[in-house]
This record gives sequence, C-alpha cells and structure tokens, in this order.
Amino acid sequence: MTNKSSSRIKMISSLAMLTAIAVAADIFLRLPNIGGFLTYEPKDVILTIGAFIFGPVAGLIMSLVVCTIEMVTISTTGVIGLLMNFLASGVFIGVASVIYYRKKTLSRAIIGLVAGSLSMIIIMLLWNYIMTPVFMGVPREAVLGMFLPLLIPFNAIKAGLNSALVLLLYKGVVTALRKSKLVPEREESDGTNRKMNTILIIVISAIIVITLLLVLFVFAGIL
Repeated sequence: MTNKSSSRIKMISSLAMLTAIAVAADIFLRLPNIGGFLTYEPKDVILTIGAFIFGPVAGLIMSLVVCTIEMVTISTTGVIGLLMNFLASGVFIGVASVIYYRKKTLSRAIIGLVAGSLSMIIIMLLWNYIMTPVFMGVPREAVLGMFLPLLIPFNAIKAGLNSALVLLLYKGVVTALRKSKLVPEREESDGTNRKMNTILIIVISAIIVITLLLVLFVFAGIL
C-alpha cells in the first residue's frame, strides 16, 4: 500500500469516527424546545474540529451526513429541518475552517470562530424570516417579533458555546488522533509561552462554556 493510499484511509477513518461522535452528540446531548421550537445540540463542535483538522470541504461533507441522519432518525421537521440545520452548521463550520485552515494559529482559530459565529447568526435570521412562516404558519411580523427576545440571543449563545467548546477540546482531539497515527505528527514548540497560552485558553473557554450553558438552561426552562 502506498503512503498516499494509507493517508487517505486514515483520513476517511478519522472522518467516519468524528461523524459518528457528532451523530451521538446530536442524539444524546440535544436540548430541545427552546422558545417552543428551537433545539441546541453540540454536533457542530465535533464537526468544526474535524474541519479544522481536515479542511472545510471535509467539514461540510460531515455536516451534510450528520444532518441527513438526524432528519431520518430523530427529527420531525423533514426536509425543511435538514435545510435549516445544514445552513446553520455549514455556515459556521465553513467560514471558521476556511480562515483557520490556511494558517493554523490560535489567533486565526479565534478570528475564524468569531467570523463563523457572526455569519451563522446573520444567515439564520434571514432564513428564519423566510422559512418559519412556512413551517409554523405564522405571519412574518410575528417572526420579526422573535428576533430580539429569542432568535438573536439563541443563535449568539449557540455560536459562543460551540466556539468555546472547540477551543477547549481541539488540542485534546488532535493529540489523540496523532497518538493513534490517524493524522501526521507536527513539530511544535513546547515553550513556556505556548503552554501558558494553552492553559489560559482552556480556563477562559471553560468559563464561557459554563456560563452559556447556564443561560441556555434558563432559556429552556430547566433553571
């Protein structure tokens, strides 16, 4: 077997594993009925990590697979739900990974996640305005009335939570894949500044995750 064939098999194996984890997160860690019809699930965290490692195209393919599996298993929203889910995931994952993948630095990861978050919020507002009246049978004025109290806060919290989780988990996932020989090793400096930056990012990300989870629980009526 050639090195190229071996690398391709390892990449496919890694993508399949990450896709399976994302499906599991979608099914078992979802938080439904936020505001009556919105759902949060952390699948985009896993998919974004995959896109950061293997590129935007791989991330979008994984996202489409996961959203399709969701449609035929646990979702009750059919093709409209598939479209909305893929738009939300695809925009966030695609924008973030395009920015990060060309130059893999911490600052590019943060910029990419912020840009992906803002893009997702804007796109989903527009598509909720277009599709919610069709799906729920409500006038567009009612959808506009949901923007400030529900749709903007929900999408902002979702994007912020997913971004913080990506920063929190990315290093561990990459390290595990490298130890499993599924992605190639990379020479990295283990100097004090890098270690301190990593610790700082983990602490800040953990604080953001906890805070936004609590806010999400409030929105869902759990707290």
